[in-house]
Amino acid sequence: MPDQFSFEILTKDNHARAGVFYTPHGDISTPVFAPVGTQATVKAMTPAELEIIGATLILANTYHLYLRPGDDLIAELGGLHQFMHWNGPILTDSGGFQVYSLNDIRKINDQGVVFKSHIDGSAHLLTPEKSIAIQENLGADIIMTLDECASPFDRQYNEIAMTRTHDWAERCLSAKNRSDQALFGIVQGGIFPDLRTKSAEFIASLNFPGYAIGGLSVGESKEEMNLMIETVNQVLPKNKPRYLMGVGAPIDIINAVLRGVDIFDCVLPTRLARHNAALTWQERLNLANAKYSRDGKPIEPGCTCYTCQNFSRAYIRHLVMAKEMLAATLLSIHNVHSLIHLMGEIRQAIIEHRIRDFAIKQFGLEI
Repeated sequence: MPDQFSFEILTKDNHARAGVFYTPHGDISTPVFAPVGTQATVKAMTPAELEIIGATLILANTYHLYLRPGDDLIAELGGLHQFMHWNGPILTDSGGFQVYSLNDIRKINDQGVVFKSHIDGSAHLLTPEKSIAIQENLGADIIMTLDECASPFDRQYNEIAMTRTHDWAERCLSAKNRSDQALFGIVQGGIFPDLRTKSAEFIASLNFPGYAIGGLSVGESKEEMNLMIETVNQVLPKNKPRYLMGVGAPIDIINAVLRGVDIFDCVLPTRLARHNAALTWQERLNLANAKYSRDGKPIEPGCTCYTCQNFSRAYIRHLVMAKEMLAATLLSIHNVHSLIHLMGEIRQAIIEHRIRDFAIKQFGLEI
């Protein structure tokens, strides 16, 4: 039986990898997309629906759950798995990106981050030690080091943020107590190849069971993001999983897989659903558009999701225009299914050593 949190690469096709990451709550076949359940729920979907779709990993948010309902309460009620009735693997982020996005109401120093709650304005100090304590209370299978996500273009500040991220990674390792959680380190460095290389070398030296690439998809170009992924993955250990944080557009996923990424998460599929948009591998459909009012076709002909098997574009548009909650549910089911199905097709293409042809045929990539 494989060791807990070991990573087995089954097949490689150039830099793309098909593998398995073993956790206490189940094996994760990679490449994998994790739907985001910020508040211990993937918006508009039940855990049963996620299971039917084939989700094997979901993400919950340390910052939000710390503020409400509180990590102590979740621990008292048996941890996240029991609290949200999800029996599969869970990943929690450290809260670092959330405080980055609150840059008008937070202060950062080497100790940690002082921020004001977006709920009631109360002040809080998030340190590496505090982030680990919260995540241990939550009880996810994969937890993250606290890092500083900086604007990708400011080299001088990225050097400061990278050094701070490295210091915080060591402090997180020292603070970690639970053996049933895998702590992943995070690489930073903006859009600067030398900083990314330096960060990847340092984080890799700490021997985490997995590694995350942070600070991307925050305003840089696609070319810059792809170059940073290539740069980092030339350094990170080849026998550990690599997690690209916050990326979920199909074209970005296939580009990252081709460069050796194994794990993805993003709010994109459910956020689009709440804004009346259906996601396909090649395009997005705005179901509020009048042209769909008499369209009897499913969102995506040939799609096997519950939504496409049972409902027309015209019906979903009716729900959208009537502001019915079911619209967000049906669109979320389709959108999440679309990305999880994509990951399955990508994985099979890697196993069959045809990932290059898949990328060209499905996305028109020039490789």
